[in-house]
Amino acid sequence: MIQDETILLVEDNPDDVELTMRAFRKNNIANDVVVARDGEEALDYLFGNGAHADRDTSDTPRLILLDLKLPKLDGLQVLERLRADERTRLTPVVILTSSKEEQDLISGYKSGANSYVRKPVDFNKFVEAVRHIGLYWLLINEPPTLHE
Repeated sequence: MIQDETILLVEDNPDDVELTMRAFRKNNIANDVVVARDGEEALDYLFGNGAHADRDTSDTPRLILLDLKLPKLDGLQVLERLRADERTRLTPVVILTSSKEEQDLISGYKSGANSYVRKPVDFNKFVEAVRHIGLYWLLINEPPTLHE
C-alpha cells in the first residue's frame, strides 16, 4: 500500500476527479489527496494564501497531478509559478490531461513538467495509467531532500 504523503490533484472536471479517486482506490494508493478545482486554488494551497492561509507550507505535496485546461489560471501558468518559486521548484509535477495537442506536450515540458500523461478514455486503461504513475512517482522515484 502506498501512503503517507499528500497528492495535490488539480482538476476542474468533477467526473475526472471521481475517476482519478476511483483509480487510486483500485490501485491501493492511500495517500491523502487534496483537490484544487482551478489554478488559483492550487497556488493558494501550495503557497498558503486565501482559504489556505493557515496551512503549513513546509508540508509540500509528494506529487502534483496537473490538468492543463483550468479556470482562472491554466495548468501551464500554474507550472511556471511552481518552477519560479524555491519552495516548489523541485516538487514532481505530472501533467494529467485529455489534451491531444502536441503544442501542449511541448509547452508542458518546456515549463518544467516531470511527466506528461494523456488521460485514456477507457476506465481500465486509466486505472493502469494511474497505477504506473503511483508506482513510479510514489515508490520508485527518489525525491530530493531540501536543506534550508
